[in-house]
Amino acid sequence: MLSIAVHLANTPPQLLPAREQMAFTLAMHILLVPFGVALPFITVLMHYRALRRDDPVALLLARRWSAVMAVQFAIGIITGTVLSLEFGLLWPGMMGRWGDVFGLGFGVEAWAFFLEAILIAVYLYGWRRLKPWTHWWLAVPLPFTAAMGAFGIIAANSWMNTPQGFTLDAQGNPENVDVRQAIFTPMFGPQYWHFIVAMFMTAGYVVAGVYAVGWLRGRHDRYHKLGFTVPFTVAAILTPVQFFLGDNAARAVFHKQPVKFAAMEIVWKTDRHVPEYIFGRLHGNGTISGGIKIPQLDSILAGFKPSTQVTGLTAVPASDRPTPTEATIVHWAFDIMATIGSVLILLALWYAWIWWRHRDLPLNRWFFSCAALAGAACLITVECGWITTEVGRQPWIVYNNMRVSEAVTTTHAGGIWTMLGIVVVLYVTVFSAFLAVVLKMRTRWRIADEGAAARGAHGPETDIPYGPRREPVPGEAGAATGGGSGTPSGGAR
Repeated sequence: MLSIAVHLANTPPQLLPAREQMAFTLAMHILLVPFGVALPFITVLMHYRALRRDDPVALLLARRWSAVMAVQFAIGIITGTVLSLEFGLLWPGMMGRWGDVFGLGFGVEAWAFFLEAILIAVYLYGWRRLKPWTHWWLAVPLPFTAAMGAFGIIAANSWMNTPQGFTLDAQGNPENVDVRQAIFTPMFGPQYWHFIVAMFMTAGYVVAGVYAVGWLRGRHDRYHKLGFTVPFTVAAILTPVQFFLGDNAARAVFHKQPVKFAAMEIVWKTDRHVPEYIFGRLHGNGTISGGIKIPQLDSILAGFKPSTQVTGLTAVPASDRPTPTEATIVHWAFDIMATIGSVLILLALWYAWIWWRHRDLPLNRWFFSCAALAGAACLITVECGWITTEVGRQPWIVYNNMRVSEAVTTTHAGGIWTMLGIVVVLYVTVFSAFLAVVLKMRTRWRIADEGAAARGAHGPETDIPYGPRREPVPGEAGAATGGGSGTPSGGAR
């Protein structure tokens, strides 16, 4: 306890506001990431179904999802730019010393970002301007550019967790950089695939949840059924896959970051036959209160046998490990993530069982209520995953090579608190604008659907924020036939 007190006394005052600002911006930005990574794939998949089956409802869904994708991408530009600036402004010690080693990941992400922006613009422009299949093929690279952006970010983050690909000179600065090793670190593979599948699951469940809510409100048309089925099926297929990927990632942490694993499982002393605690709180004297204790399970999960030795937090000095409070936060985040993942497996199995027996959706309000909540639950797991990754690495910003306190800016703490306030206002404004735009689009689409239903058919959508307006049909309201609005395009304005 004395060493912890000494460590806290030596903490620079600007560290707390810098960490608070980084935590806030990351927590907000990560909510958009699943849609930036996975919504292009889901949209292109629906677009393919529309062309393959000549399905106007699927085409309508793909076109509307592409509009949401574009708005989300625009918002991501703002939040992502703020994050990029913060790396240099708040953590100059890390970027100045280690940027030449792991900075290529950020370069890959930036290159993928610009390429994705171009492809989204082409995709939006191509509606009604390009031949259908040509338009679709031009959209095919979109999911790959999104995955490439995630590749760059995870490469940088996994390097921070398991740094390699360099040697240190006499002053402790990196030299002899091996870029390949710096990118493909021991944690890169487990962390990347776990992250990618999590993004696809989250986007799938969130999008499906929108149409599940519509079903619960009595909209049992094919539009809502198809809008639910395609993204939910993608997410349900990936849910059991994610269970094994998550287990593999946790085991990689056990081998490569044993102190972080000890925080995840609140293991105080190195031992064998270590019990598993589901939730619970770690105290400064090593005792654990609350939670559910399962004898020997932690050792079994880590090494497949009860005699597996698990490293405890006390294996390293107090200044080199998370505090008991930080360990408890990491443990709860990890357990929440695992619990939600297990419940989602049950939901996916429920869906698969009904589909296998009846080749149809489970026409059950309980099922659709659970499906509506699944998207929000996934967003919580995404937040918990990043808390586990980042807080579990404390006090290191570069694991075992640089502490967070050594990387932080020397700017006065008051200035950082002010900057945090500005960022909070900016993010609240941006996210409010995003919500307002999406709700406005939803309202406009609902009015268009009601008009199509009144005409007795789902005709071409005319009220869209992009693409040429269709020509008025003679005799239609608003056509230049001596009546209506008196303007050639009055019905499509």
